Amino acid sequence: MAQQERAVRTRRAVLEAAATVFAEHGYTAATVADILKAAGVTKGALYFHFDSKEALARGVLEVQTNQPLPEQEIKLQELVDVAMSVAHRLRFDPVVRAGARLSADPAGRQQYGSAWPAWVDLITQIVSAARERGETLGHVVPREIAELVVGAFNGVQLYAQLETGLKDVEYRISVLLQHLLPSIASPSVLMRLDVAADRGERLVRETAALVPEPA
Repeated sequence: MAQQERAVRTRRAVLEAAATVFAEHGYTAATVADILKAAGVTKGALYFHFDSKEALARGVLEVQTNQPLPEQEIKLQELVDVAMSVAHRLRFDPVVRAGARLSADPAGRQQYGSAWPAWVDLITQIVSAARERGETLGHVVPREIAELVVGAFNGVQLYAQLETGLKDVEYRISVLLQHLLPSIASPSVLMRLDVAADRGERLVRETAALVPEPA
């Protein structure tokens, strides 16, 4: 069991190091040597888990939607929570920043894919459940809304990256949701949604407190 735990921790350390390098330099400029240096592991340990830089990029993308968030009484609040928690994590989590940069790389994504389809699938599920509960307006098509949210989020995130280095990304995403949700949510649901700029920070702090410390 101890050996298995070490392997899990090593894999996570390699992924986080790769994410840090990808987020800073982009896929093309990043090198395995840079990632090895950042991870502080041997080449053998890295290649045990990932056999190429391309595999490392795919590994970073595969964990983008692995963010445990609490279920909410209102399903559309879960849509808000996904967006706001990602906005918060963009500022502090290199894995999320790398996922955004890798997914938006026109050349690189042809080799390793993109996290956008996974985000679209996740949000489609949330909006579908919200529609079944009568939380949405009648015209809402879940997948169309999911694609709109993902596209708009990435546009706002890129704008915040270029303008302020992501310092105000949570505020900007909050503004986006405030203008987008009236075209999605029924009025009675809309007035109950928490889209405050600090919503993501509160959620991340809350969920972190529920995760046990590693032995």
